[in-house]
Amino acid sequence: MCGFVGCIHQNSHSIDIEEQKRKMKEMNAIIVHRGPDSEGYYHDSDVSFGFRRLSVIDIEKGAQPLSYDEERYWIIFNGEVYNYIELREELKAEGYTFKTDSDTEVILAVYKKYGEKTASLLRGMFAFVIWDKFEKKAYAARDHFGIKPFHFAEEDGNIYVASEEKSIRKILKEKKLNEKALQDYMTFQYVPEPQTMTVGINRLQPGHYFVKEQGKEMRFVKYWEPSFAPVDYEEKALAKQLKDVLFDSVEKHMRSDVTVGSFLSGGVDSSIIVSIAKEFNPDIKTVSVGFEREGYSEIDVAKETAAKLNVENISKVITPEEFVREFPRFVWHMDDPLADPAAVPQFFLAHETRKHCTVALSGEGADEMFGGYTIYNEPNSLKMFNKIPNGLNKALNGLARILPEGMKGKSFLLRGTTPMEQRYVGNAFIFNEKEKRELLKNYDAKTPFTQITEKFYQESKNYDPIDRMQFIDIHTWLVGDLLLNADRTTMSAALELRTPFVDKEVFALARTIPSHMRIANGTTKYILRKAAEDFVPEHVLYRKKLGFPVPIRFWLKDELYDWAATTIRESQTDDYLNKEYVLKLLEDHKQGKQDYSRKIWAVLTFMTWHKVYVEEDVSFDFHV
Repeated sequence: MCGFVGCIHQNSHSIDIEEQKRKMKEMNAIIVHRGPDSEGYYHDSDVSFGFRRLSVIDIEKGAQPLSYDEERYWIIFNGEVYNYIELREELKAEGYTFKTDSDTEVILAVYKKYGEKTASLLRGMFAFVIWDKFEKKAYAARDHFGIKPFHFAEEDGNIYVASEEKSIRKILKEKKLNEKALQDYMTFQYVPEPQTMTVGINRLQPGHYFVKEQGKEMRFVKYWEPSFAPVDYEEKALAKQLKDVLFDSVEKHMRSDVTVGSFLSGGVDSSIIVSIAKEFNPDIKTVSVGFEREGYSEIDVAKETAAKLNVENISKVITPEEFVREFPRFVWHMDDPLADPAAVPQFFLAHETRKHCTVALSGEGADEMFGGYTIYNEPNSLKMFNKIPNGLNKALNGLARILPEGMKGKSFLLRGTTPMEQRYVGNAFIFNEKEKRELLKNYDAKTPFTQITEKFYQESKNYDPIDRMQFIDIHTWLVGDLLLNADRTTMSAALELRTPFVDKEVFALARTIPSHMRIANGTTKYILRKAAEDFVPEHVLYRKKLGFPVPIRFWLKDELYDWAATTIRESQTDDYLNKEYVLKLLEDHKQGKQDYSRKIWAVLTFMTWHKVYVEEDVSFDFHV
């Protein structure tokens, strides 16, 4: 696992190589946490590459930048390709030769044979740039789901690329805050791709590659698109098929020369991963975190699961003081503000896990693949509204809007009489348009949140309602929140995270499962649970989803109230936010008038991000 930086020079005749070397050093130094074991560079008149490496395969076999075919092709690559052994054997049979045993060299050989089809042939998590010295062409790709990050920006005729946004920010002359991204962030609690919070820096979208040839514009191509195509299954046969594909995925995700551990919560997803992983490594270590407050820790359940599986479990309890002390460093590592409270305990989890292993498995993505969120049952609970005439629906919607906040039935009426396209934006909906108009000084009514989700709803218009919700989440929430969180928190600790559920072969089966086999018998992820019945401990198999609960609702009234109030008052974000409105939210929350914790947390996260990145006011060691 690693990180990369690079520059594709538009005008090779006017390039100052020494200046580019200096820039690559600066950009690469920012991401030392992604690869503390070694660094490498490649420069010519057309490209400059920098690389940082965390060794999970013998370092001599995969040092980068790496060349192939007598130095015609050069690559910088972040990730893991899980089918590289199979690909290498196929290519060897056709006469291709290899000097290393690394997946990196296999990518280059695949590119030599298949060209722009390369990304579609890879199974894994990846972001890479290949430079062809003969054709003067760059080919850059990101994995199917966006597990690994890829940022790029163009300035002064140069195209800069990097694993993390902060590397590019370091050398840009202008660092203007993206107010469109800020407005979207306040709805979603993350900055939706491909934009970032910095004008001019964008993200290469999942399932995409770009080609840059000298003298031509960048050409972007979508090589893969997640879609749903349900078919009829017999339950028992499907459960067996699903079990087989999961075992195959976990086995391939465990390929490594170093110790592989696993996150373990009190939920079924991580328990499935650990239960399978134990079959391939009986000594696997598991790690859990939680909080002291009752109802906000799954450590006891995780320990019970570990005991029944006969695997070691290491746990850590996070205090409010630790939480707020580490928060600025967490924000720095995220690149853009991410207001998912669950991301912070994962930051602690990653650092605790890194004490015991270099690679860890996680249950990320099971909910999006197999229908794990309770809200996915909403189309079933709101079916009665489908029978009500449009005129009456509109009248009920108007009535719901004037009912007092918190009144029983108000939310149900609102949701039932609001089209899915307007009510569902994913698993987090923080500020609505009316609230953002009051919060944001420069609110733009022409850019509502529906601009982000509209194209996905259009693409899924013929889907079952539950499929549509999962389709939205895979395109937005999964990549914008969960996978970003997973990458940044673990890389902050130089820990490689692998997500066996987020795998193209797993999804190839998941996409065909009808929604009534995902949401069934009063439970979510029904068929996944059925597939795991004979190897996952019973106490956790049908346990209600808890996730990584964080007691910010209580903390913002008590332990963190003074910190929150001080942060709001002292924040230099007056040009963007109505701070009096935010302080009123905080006071009303403290007095118990309404639970505004998620709204307040979104603002506090942005204010901390502004302090770290815009004001550049930092008093912590980034890489500790």
